[in-house]
Amino acid sequence: MLVLMDPFLPCHSEKLNRRAAVTTLAGAFVGVPSLLASVGPNKKRSPWRPRYLLASCLYGYASLDVIFPEVRKTGATAIDIWPKVHGNQREQLEAMGEATFQEKLRQHGVTLGCLTQYKLGPFGLRDEIGVARRLGCHTIVTGSRGPRDLRGSELKAAVRQFVEKMKPHLEVAQAADVTIAIENHGHALIESPDSIRWLAELAPSRHLAIALAPYHLPQDSRLLAELIRQLGDRIAVFYAWQHGKGCMKKLPKEEELLQMPGRGPLDFAPLLEALTEIDYQGWTEIFMHPVPRGIPILEPPSAITAEVNRARKYLEDCLRRS
Repeated sequence: MLVLMDPFLPCHSEKLNRRAAVTTLAGAFVGVPSLLASVGPNKKRSPWRPRYLLASCLYGYASLDVIFPEVRKTGATAIDIWPKVHGNQREQLEAMGEATFQEKLRQHGVTLGCLTQYKLGPFGLRDEIGVARRLGCHTIVTGSRGPRDLRGSELKAAVRQFVEKMKPHLEVAQAADVTIAIENHGHALIESPDSIRWLAELAPSRHLAIALAPYHLPQDSRLLAELIRQLGDRIAVFYAWQHGKGCMKKLPKEEELLQMPGRGPLDFAPLLEALTEIDYQGWTEIFMHPVPRGIPILEPPSAITAEVNRARKYLEDCLRRS
C-alpha cells in the first residue's frame, strides 16, 4: 500500500499561499507517476484474483515432464516443488540439474513459485535458499520448531524464542530475496490461531511469513476469515485446503477428496472475501494430501488437473458471491 504523507504537515498551522501549496502538492507526488496514471474519475480497480500455484505432489511421483504441461491448464502460473515422501520432484530437479530444469520451465511458460522443504526445517535452509536464488524462486515453505501444546504467555515466549533463532537464517533469506513461510502444521509450535498471530506480530521482516493452512485450524469460515484479516500481508501462501474427513488414514476416494474446496463442508466464500479485503498478493494453492503419501490424488494425471479445475471453479464462484 502506498501511503502519501500529508503535504501540509511541515507547515504546522501556517497558511500556505496558493503558489506554495501547489508546489508542495506537486512535490508530494514526485516518483509516483504510475499511481497518477492509474487513478482517475473513470478508472475502476481491477477485481482481486488469486495467484494460483500448483503443488507437484498432487501428482505423486510423476515425472516433471508429465506435470509441467498441466500447470497452465490449472490456471496456475507457477509450480511448488515437493520432495519425498509427498512427491519426488525436488529429487528430479537435483538429478536433471538446474540448467535443464530452468529450460523446462521456460518451455512451458512456468516459473518456480515455491520450494517446500519440511524435512530440512527452518534452521536447515541455507543451501536451499541458494537454489531458490539461482532459480528465481522467492518462497520456501517449511514448518516451525519448538515446544508444543503451550498457551498464553508461555506460547508467546516460545514463539518469540523461535523468531530470535530464525534471525540469522532470515539474513541469508533477505540477501537472496527469499521469504521463509512457516506453515501452521498440526502438532507443532506454530499451529493454533494464537501462535500464528504471535508469529505475524513478532516477525522482524517480511522475509518471515506464514503459509496458512485452514486444514489444521477450526473449520469455522468466519473465524478463518477474521484470522486472514488480522494477518494481512504476513501471509505468503494460502492453501485452499479443508479438513474434510482428514488425511491420516486410508478412506474411500470420495471421502479423501473432501479436503478439496467445494467438496467438504467448509464455506470458502468468507475466506476469499477476507483475502480480497486485504488485497492478498501471495500464492493460492489448491491442495490435499492422499493416503499413503507419494501417490497421486487421482489417476491419470489429467484427472488431477480436472479436479484442481473443479475446485478452482468453486473458488471463482465463491468470489462472485463474496
